[in-house]
This record gives sequence, C-alpha cells and structure tokens, in this order.
Amino acid sequence: MKRRHFLLSSAATTAAAATSWAQASDRVRVAVIGVGSRGSAHIREMLPVQNVEIAALVDPDGNRTEQNASVIFQKTGKRPKLESDMRRVFEDKSIDAVTVATTNHWHALTAIWAMQAGKDAFVEKPVSHNIYEGIKLVETARKYKRMAAGCTQRRYWGRFRKAIELLHAGVIGDIYQGNFFFPGRRDSIGFKETKAPPNWLNWDLWLGPAPMQPYHENLVHYNWHWFWDFGNGELGNNGIHMIDILRWGMRKTLPVRVHSTGGRVGMNDQGQTPNSQNVTWIYADGAVINGQLRGLYTNEPMRWDFFGTKGHLQLQADGRHVLTLGRNKAPEPEPEYPANIDHMQNFVEAVRSRDANHIHAEIEQTFLSTALCHLGNIAYRTGRDLRFDPTALTFPGDAEANRLLTREYRAPYIVPDKV
Repeated sequence: MKRRHFLLSSAATTAAAATSWAQASDRVRVAVIGVGSRGSAHIREMLPVQNVEIAALVDPDGNRTEQNASVIFQKTGKRPKLESDMRRVFEDKSIDAVTVATTNHWHALTAIWAMQAGKDAFVEKPVSHNIYEGIKLVETARKYKRMAAGCTQRRYWGRFRKAIELLHAGVIGDIYQGNFFFPGRRDSIGFKETKAPPNWLNWDLWLGPAPMQPYHENLVHYNWHWFWDFGNGELGNNGIHMIDILRWGMRKTLPVRVHSTGGRVGMNDQGQTPNSQNVTWIYADGAVINGQLRGLYTNEPMRWDFFGTKGHLQLQADGRHVLTLGRNKAPEPEPEYPANIDHMQNFVEAVRSRDANHIHAEIEQTFLSTALCHLGNIAYRTGRDLRFDPTALTFPGDAEANRLLTREYRAPYIVPDKV
C-alpha cells in the first residue's frame, strides 16, 4: 500500500470552492442512506436546517423507508423518494448531498459512489470497515473535490472544543499519555437460527460488499456490530468517539505500535467481536494512548484523561473539565464554555461554501481516528504486539496482519483501487 498524501491544504479547498455545485440556488437536496436508528437521527437533525429538503430515503428494509417517509411528510408536507438500491439515488442529478448511516461495511463504498456521482457526503462513524477502504474514501473526496464529513459529533460540542483549546495552549504542558474508558453494559445476544430472509428485506443489497451467507436475526438489525463481516465491535462502534477526542487533543495521527487484549467475556452467544477490550497505541515520540472498553457490569462513568508534564485534564461524558495542575489536588475552576455547533448545519454550510476547512469533523480526521480502531482490532485478532509503518500504511513483514487491512469484496460491491 503506497503512501497517500491526504492533508487538507488551502490549495485543495480553493480548488474545491471553484467547483460549486449550485451557483444559482443555495437550496440543498439531501438523500439519507440507511434509515435505522442513526439514519432516523440524521433525519431529525436535518429537518430543522434551513433551506434543506430531504428528497430521498434509501434502505434495503422497506419498512424503515416507509416509517421515516411518514415522519418527513408530517413535518414538511412533502414525501421523499423511496429506494432500496442507493445507485438509483446517485443517478439523480438533483440530489446534492447524502448522509450515510448504513451498516459499517457499507459506509465507505456508499460515500465513494456518492462522491464519484458528484454528491457531498456526511458519513457515520466508523467511516470505513477497514483501513484500505478508508484510504480510498479520503482519496475520493480529494479527487472529486467533495465536501465530506465524519460523524464524530463531540468535535462540535462547546465543552470539548474548549478542552482542546486549553490542551493545545499547553495548559498541562507536553502531553505524554491519553487514556479513555468506555462502559458498554451489553447483554448476551444469544443464538439465532438461519432462515429465509423476510420479504421486506433485500438481502443481497444488505450484504453488499460482504460474503454471501445465510440470514439470521442477530444480523438484522443492530447486532451486526458484533460480527467481523459487518461491524468492528465496540471499539469501532463507540471507541471511535473516545479515540477521536484523545487523538485531537494530543495532535496525533497514526502510531508505530499497537497491542490489544480482551475477549467475549461472560458471553455464550453468536457474537464474534470482544465485549471487553484493552488497547495500547504507541507513537514514534513515545507518547501513548490507552483504551479500555468494558461490556459487562460496572458503575464507572465513561471518561477521557490527558496526562501532561504540568498537570492532568479529565473530561467527563458531557465534556465537563476536571483540571488539576502541578501537585495541587484541588481542581481548577471550570472555564466558560462556548456554545455547541450544529453538526448538520455545519455540513450544509460547507456544501454551500465549498470550503472543507469549514467542516469540524472533516473526513480525513475521522478516517485517522477510525484507523486506530482498525489497528486495535487487527492486533486483537492476530493476538500479537504489532509494529505499524504510518508512512507506508502497512505492517512491515507481517502478511497475516496486512491481510486484515482490507477484505475480499463481493462483486459488484467492490471498493475500487482506482477511484
């Protein structure tokens, strides 16, 4: 895998600005692709944005599109176009942008096809199912000069933006370590027998890039997260949010080593991914990110901890700060926090302005955080401490680990090497 130069530059965004999609009108017509829990949230969040029309809904589950179309009609008096195959929407030149809330294994290919068709894309986390397709996702955004955002919403929250401002200003000195803890609190999913897919579901489209396999009810709809063909475990599901804050605050990109332990603890079920997992990412300068995800019972709250040469900053689930400097064990007074930014409004403004610098969770940044999830899962699946080359984007001399950087794609749902 060759080195890819992704970095967003003023030259790149100026070029993007010169290719505005709609000089005559600032009305944005959006298709929501995947309308389960997250896609339904996209609809709720997009409806209040001024001068935006949700023009189409796409899902291989026809029940979901009908239910969400009714919600939109009740709010706007307009009924969106309904499709099971996203490719029909990409052919519609009147659609300006898409939001992607499919299963993880469809995220990157959906956004790539959309951007190749001239649409801008807001992509749910994790923005890819593996590192290879994440690389291709960013390459596509750059080649076609599209506005592309990832759904790591805390980058828009005032409390988190204030924390990052303090960290980047050096309030705790040089940051040498960042830790996160995420309590999943999940129950066993049990076992479901294989059966014929229901008539309301297009099973071929649901599987998409994944291998053809029998249908069972632990895949449709939510528990696909815990199967490697479709999801990325809790690390890719919620760990991405945790990693993104640490990497942002520490100004880190990709590590040189990764180690992971864990397992599907206390679960006798069909799930494949770990429900409890510890991961350590080590950087070339010696800085460390540690992640702990616990899926069984705990009263501990989720949190982030930054450790620096002058002090310690802890972020709580809602972004409140606990800042302790020096050897003083009394926390500093809380700062004033700026207001939250609406992430859908932010994306739509970038669609109109053609300025990718306007996006608070631009696709390259979300890809880098997603890549740490993939690296952690590869270390878990191989059961070894791994060395990673962040320039070549490979594991030097490790064929087993390198195979997990990508997957075998099922035609015609193939992430192209040349985008």
